[in-house]
Amino acid sequence: MAIEGRKERAEGPIRYGMVGGGQGAFIGGVHRIAARMDGEFQLVAGALSSNPEKAKASAAELGLDPARSYGSLQEMAKAEAKRPDGIEAVAIVTPNHMHWPAAKAFLEAGIHVICDKPLTSTLADARKLSALVEKSGKIFVLTHNYTGYPMVRQAREMVQKGQLGEIRVIQAEYPQDWLTENIEASGQKQAAWRTDPKQSGAGGATGDIGTHAYNLLRFVTGLELDSLAADLDAFVPGRALDDNAHVMLRFKPAAKGSGKGAKGMVWASQVAVGHENGLKLRVYGTKGGIEWVQADPNYLWFTPFGQPRQLITRAGAGAGPAAGRVTRVPSGHPEGYLEGFANIYAEAARAIRAARRKGGKPAKDVVYPTVQDGVEGVAFVEACVKSSAKNGAWVKL
Repeated sequence: MAIEGRKERAEGPIRYGMVGGGQGAFIGGVHRIAARMDGEFQLVAGALSSNPEKAKASAAELGLDPARSYGSLQEMAKAEAKRPDGIEAVAIVTPNHMHWPAAKAFLEAGIHVICDKPLTSTLADARKLSALVEKSGKIFVLTHNYTGYPMVRQAREMVQKGQLGEIRVIQAEYPQDWLTENIEASGQKQAAWRTDPKQSGAGGATGDIGTHAYNLLRFVTGLELDSLAADLDAFVPGRALDDNAHVMLRFKPAAKGSGKGAKGMVWASQVAVGHENGLKLRVYGTKGGIEWVQADPNYLWFTPFGQPRQLITRAGAGAGPAAGRVTRVPSGHPEGYLEGFANIYAEAARAIRAARRKGGKPAKDVVYPTVQDGVEGVAFVEACVKSSAKNGAWVKL
C-alpha cells in the first residue's frame, strides 16, 4: 500500500473542502484525520457551519485561508469551481437532511463528492442523488468506514472464494448505550439532531447505526435482500425516532436454481446499557463460519465445518491479498477505526486520480461504498419503518 501511495502522490495531494464539521462536531474531525493520514488530501476550503461566525472561527482553528472560509455551501461550490486552484473534492459531514442539497451543489459544479452516511434523509432524495451522480460522471464515495477494515476485506474475499460455501445465516449487530437517557433534552448537539426527524430522517438508531450493520453484511456476503420484517421502538419517553431495532432479513438466492436464500438478522440499539460500539458480524455457510468484532478488529475467527476454530490476524498467517493491500503496519501492531476510515479515503484518492485521466478508471481491486450502496441503505431504513408500522409485516426492499 505504501509503495502504491508514493507513486500516486507524485501528482500532489488532492485539494478538498469540507461542508459541516465545525466546532462541536464529531465526525468532521474524523474525516480530516482520515483524509490526511496517507498524505493524499489537503484541506484548503470549507463551509464549516451554517452559522457564518462559527464557520469563520472553525476555519481559523484549522488554519484555512480566510478567503476560502465560506458562509454557505452554495457560495463555496460556485467560488471554488471558478478558481484555477479550486477544490477537486468535497467532504460532506453535515446532518443527514443536508446531504442531498450539498452533494447536488458540488456535483453540478463539477466536483467529486465524499459523503458521510446515510446517503440522504429520504429515499426520494437518494434516488435523485443517484441519478445526478450518474449524469455528472463524478466520483461519489459514501463513508461506510467499516468496509475499510482489513479483516472485513478478508472476510469478503473468503466468501467470494467459496471458503464458507453457500451462505445460510447472517447476524449483524450494533449496540450502543449513549442514548439510554433523554440527553437530547439537555441540548447535547449529537443527540439533538440524531433524534430529530427533520434532520435525521425516518430512522433513529436504524439510520444512524443500523445502516452500518446492514451495509457491512451486504459488503461481506454480496447477497441481495429480498424482504424484511422490523420491530422498532423508542424506549425513551418522548423520543420521536427509534432507539432500538430488531430486523429479520430474507435474502434472494445467490444464483438462479441455487436453492433457498439466506436468512439474517440486524439488531441496532442505542439503549443497550454496557455497550459502547458493539459492532459484530457473523456469517455461516455450508462449509464454515466467520466472526468479526469491531472492538477487536485485527482478528477474524474462521471455523471450517468439522475442524478446530482458526484465528486469522491482520498481516499475519492466513490473511489474503484483499486484507494486505489496506494494511499499514506489521502484525501485532493494532490498526483500528481511524485507519479503517483512512482506507476509504485512500480508495477515494485512487478513484479521483484515475478520473483525472480522460476515461480513466481505478484498478479493479479499488473498493469503496458507492451512491448505490447509499440508496439501498436509505431504502433499508424506510422499509424498516414501514414494516414496524404494520406490526412487523414483511416488506419488500
